[in-house]
Amino acid sequence: MNRSFTRKFFATGLAVLLLHFFSQAQTSAIQKYENASAFAGIEVGSKGVKMSLLEINRTDADNSSYRILKDTSVNTDFISFTQPTYQATLAALNGLYEVASKQNKIPAANIFTAISSGVYIQAQKADKQSWIDQLISAFKYINNEPDRKVSVISVEEEARLSHLGIVPESRRYNTFLIDIGSGNTKGGYFPYGNIKDFKLFELSWGTKSANNAAVKMLGDNTSLENYNSQLSRVLAGAEHDEIIYAVNASGAFPKSDNIAFSGGIAWAVATLVSPELNDNDVITVTYDEVLEFRDKLVRNPSLYSDYYLVKTLPPNTVDPEKVGKDVKTVNKVFDQRALLSGTGLLLKIMRQFDGVVERKKFFLVKNGSVGWISAFVNQYSVK
Repeated sequence: MNRSFTRKFFATGLAVLLLHFFSQAQTSAIQKYENASAFAGIEVGSKGVKMSLLEINRTDADNSSYRILKDTSVNTDFISFTQPTYQATLAALNGLYEVASKQNKIPAANIFTAISSGVYIQAQKADKQSWIDQLISAFKYINNEPDRKVSVISVEEEARLSHLGIVPESRRYNTFLIDIGSGNTKGGYFPYGNIKDFKLFELSWGTKSANNAAVKMLGDNTSLENYNSQLSRVLAGAEHDEIIYAVNASGAFPKSDNIAFSGGIAWAVATLVSPELNDNDVITVTYDEVLEFRDKLVRNPSLYSDYYLVKTLPPNTVDPEKVGKDVKTVNKVFDQRALLSGTGLLLKIMRQFDGVVERKKFFLVKNGSVGWISAFVNQYSVK
């Protein structure tokens, strides 16, 4: 595997994103830069509320560059649609809005708020759309902003924005980006060499929804063996009913040289599979490597503990303390079963592109979690 290519891929366009999973917002005011304006994007996602503070340097309506100043996330599990998770989500939304507006002095007009497609899809499935409406109304009322726009992002728009926010321009038209989220999977590519025409790839399955479906089938037998058996049934159904058709319908195989995966499971697998590449924002993988990871995870999950992975690092390659910290974070966010669920879904999608005659290049993007909200702010800040 050509690891040097890993550092070059996306290097010209992927912003340096500081991913702090489920951390509290920082409180210091952001530095102001000459000829640039500060903006904030706040997203209510399936797992929680995320905020990105951006500096946008705009030369005209069509040309701009931006960089992430801060990235903060608070875990609230909104798609459980319970009163406690609703209250936690509302508190996080208001708290991050206050961090942007009061602590960082960003004008209200420069703060953009949105509901992710994953939340909307799960709300539709559970007939809980009223929870989204209630959240938006309460947020507007508390902040005395009755005219504030809180956009509910469609799957296609979120996928398009993710591509713009994550994939650099040099790779834009030969990369198929697939974001595996908690509640759904979406992605796509630009087939005609422009950013207006976007070919959507969409699945109703995500890491958490696949896990939840398997858990519901366990009955009284909650063993790992039974979980794996039920998960296999869930993923086989997803492959038969959705994945094969969605990949074929996308037409991506002959048009995309690179298949890039983003989302929480991409970050988790990349961190655990290649700890020696801890400083890389993107890593290359093969189908067989991910399959081997899944099999080892079933047999002996301790192989992916922070203690073991740090111990096996090549000497004088990366900071072992940082590797240990990042691996601990992964294992805090994803337990063994969540890792198996997400990795299983990842493998089902990868297999569609791992042909006998032509094998695509697979990439795992570690820090693409704020890609779409960053591109959303950058795009709509001129409207």
